[in-house]
Amino acid sequence: MKYRLPFALVCSLFFLWGIANSLNGSLIRHFQFALDLQRWQAGIVDSAFYLGYFVMALPAGMFMRKFGYKKGILAGLLLYAAGAFLFYPAADLRVYAFFLFALFTIAAGLAFLETAANLYVTVLGDKKDAAWRINFAQSFNGISIILGPIIGSLFIFSKTEYTKELLAIMTPEQIDAARIAEALSVQGPYLAVGVLVLAVAVLFAFTKMPEVGREEELNEGTVRIGDLFKRYRHLTLGVLAQFANVGAQATLWGYFVDFKLDFAKNEHLGIVNSLYQLADNMTPEQIAGFHASFALVLFMLGRFLGTYLMRKTEARKVLSWYSLAAVGLVVLAFATGGLVGIVCIMLTYFCQSIMFPTIFALATKGLPPAERKLASSLVIMAIVGGAVLPPIAGALSLAGGMKLALAIPLLCFAFVSFYALKGYETDIEAA
Repeated sequence: MKYRLPFALVCSLFFLWGIANSLNGSLIRHFQFALDLQRWQAGIVDSAFYLGYFVMALPAGMFMRKFGYKKGILAGLLLYAAGAFLFYPAADLRVYAFFLFALFTIAAGLAFLETAANLYVTVLGDKKDAAWRINFAQSFNGISIILGPIIGSLFIFSKTEYTKELLAIMTPEQIDAARIAEALSVQGPYLAVGVLVLAVAVLFAFTKMPEVGREEELNEGTVRIGDLFKRYRHLTLGVLAQFANVGAQATLWGYFVDFKLDFAKNEHLGIVNSLYQLADNMTPEQIAGFHASFALVLFMLGRFLGTYLMRKTEARKVLSWYSLAAVGLVVLAFATGGLVGIVCIMLTYFCQSIMFPTIFALATKGLPPAERKLASSLVIMAIVGGAVLPPIAGALSLAGGMKLALAIPLLCFAFVSFYALKGYETDIEAA
């Protein structure tokens, strides 16, 4: 490959944002006790995070159109690191709004990184292999997201399960001390992440990155969002499909621990026990975190298999197979519940693995260089689905239990299936 070194460096970005995304599920569960929040309030973690994408995606695209890919990547890395470091004072103060601001800052940085990296890998080489390249790069994301639940289980979640019965016999002073300790437990992991991200930023700063299509882009003039939606139906539907995809992912990932505790609190998969060596002194939350980590192993395997299949057949066909399977699994999880329901939810991770990059590649396919970055921003903005849909799922869970919350991912996967079967179609010639 002509751009082997730049491609390798950009792949590292996919690894980095996978860590940030997969830690959110741990935070949602953790903050319910540490900050004394209801489930729906803790779900605002995802809302703040994905809102950062929505707010900053367009500025990121405009910034890169003016200054190029490299400076956009550097801006994203610096924002990411700043947000991670903000967790330290936020934990000291124990102010939920401060944590949400830190998460928003991280997401703002990721909006720059994802707008740049997802598009960059599609143009670094032969256009017919764009979907394969983005899925290959996203495989590094699949590897890193396994770490989030493990970090949560080992370094964030307490070894004590603060049940209603335990809290009833604790004094107010003891409860407050426990909440303080729980809040402080996030400092170390996020400080380490911030240092790692800064190190990568230094590496990018001293590496030459090619600006593919830069001259043609500058000669094209102004690009209007409305014109993009009017001219490119596959882009418009792609934005909606990405909204649905991320909304489903954020719901299932963010509430996975809650699903596990509600469906099968005391039943565990043998393979998870074998891999993670579950012990009697582990809390149900910790064990659920290890199940989530194994589900992310399935996600990674799904990504590798999907990337392989895209060498053999069209990317949209692979997307249709995966999305239809996800619909069936959610229906089965609703119908069965229990440990079988948890297994079905875990298998949806496998199915979700190729959705984001493949939808991105299909939605931006065929667009000229001058329109790619703005179109990329629009698809990244659709990540706001992760902010909008999980709170709705949380509200449904209050009305009818965690099973009812599955209605959200079911509808989302159904729309992704429609996009893979019909909505992807475009009349323009691939650029």
